[in-house]
Amino acid sequence: MSALLSSLSIDGFAWPWLLLALPLPWLARRMLPPARNRTPALRVPYGARLDAIAGAGGSAGMRGIGALAWIAWALLCVAAARPQELGDVVRPPQSGRDLMLAVDLSGSMGEEDMSLGGQAVDRLTAAKAVLADFLDRRAGDRVGLLVFGDKAYVLTPLTADLDSVRAQLDDSVVGLAGRATAIGDAIGLAVKRMRAQPDSGPASKQHVLVLLTDGVSNAGMLDPVKAAELARDEGVRIHTIAFGGEGGGLSVFGIPLHMPGGDDDVDFATLQRIADLTGGKAFRARDTDQLAGIYAEIDRLEPVRRAGVAVRPRLERYPWPLGAGIACGLLALAWPRRRRA
Repeated sequence: MSALLSSLSIDGFAWPWLLLALPLPWLARRMLPPARNRTPALRVPYGARLDAIAGAGGSAGMRGIGALAWIAWALLCVAAARPQELGDVVRPPQSGRDLMLAVDLSGSMGEEDMSLGGQAVDRLTAAKAVLADFLDRRAGDRVGLLVFGDKAYVLTPLTADLDSVRAQLDDSVVGLAGRATAIGDAIGLAVKRMRAQPDSGPASKQHVLVLLTDGVSNAGMLDPVKAAELARDEGVRIHTIAFGGEGGGLSVFGIPLHMPGGDDDVDFATLQRIADLTGGKAFRARDTDQLAGIYAEIDRLEPVRRAGVAVRPRLERYPWPLGAGIACGLLALAWPRRRRA
């Protein structure tokens, strides 16, 4: 039996406990009482001679039939245990994007110049609603979350655990990272974290940063354009989103007032320069609907392809012992006919 399994390159069984059925016929023969019928069906004067002739001529045949029956039973038990062979190592490809989301938490993100469900909300609340829907469509992607104000902080690294990203986004509040805007530091930190990812081939270097801000870079140690050049050299593509309404944050009797330079509060020229340097796109969103449309367009980015986890598929080998067992059983059934011929 071991020689047979070795020739079939069997590495194991799916249901090895079924091999315990091998001694069942022997146990049944030893433990069950033999069937006895002391009343002969036909009495002839030469009956004893017929019994002697049948016993002498059939002993070898019966031994052959018994051997074939035992072999057939053993092969059927082996087939029932499902012998398996480990196939060659394969790495199935995985499709997905490596996305880092950078969200501005400066003081101006608290301006209530957005509308959500017919109600006035601040910019951060509107951005959270759109980002939550964006994350719902990220199955198979790795997403990281970075927030910035006076400084930049990574709340979640690149991960497939999107629930953690969503939870950290929900807990973010205006002013958590300071009330200024350090766009250059945010880009630099994102590039640093992406560069630390394990290298699994050229495709693994195709990372994407989506940066949302409503202001001008006025804090931090790194110039935004210099940071964009660093991102370009590291293969990080940056899409920038200038977010914010027309208001300057002041209102009289609930009526928002447009302050001079209000629409210029966002340095869109610098954001456009950052996107152009890295091969990304720059967007301008003045309300929640426009922001949702922008993230829908970003959703169509070309996915990053990387090798998956190495696996060895299990190949079923039960047809071989099953076929051999059936053949032995049929041969045992045909054996008496061959002896009479």
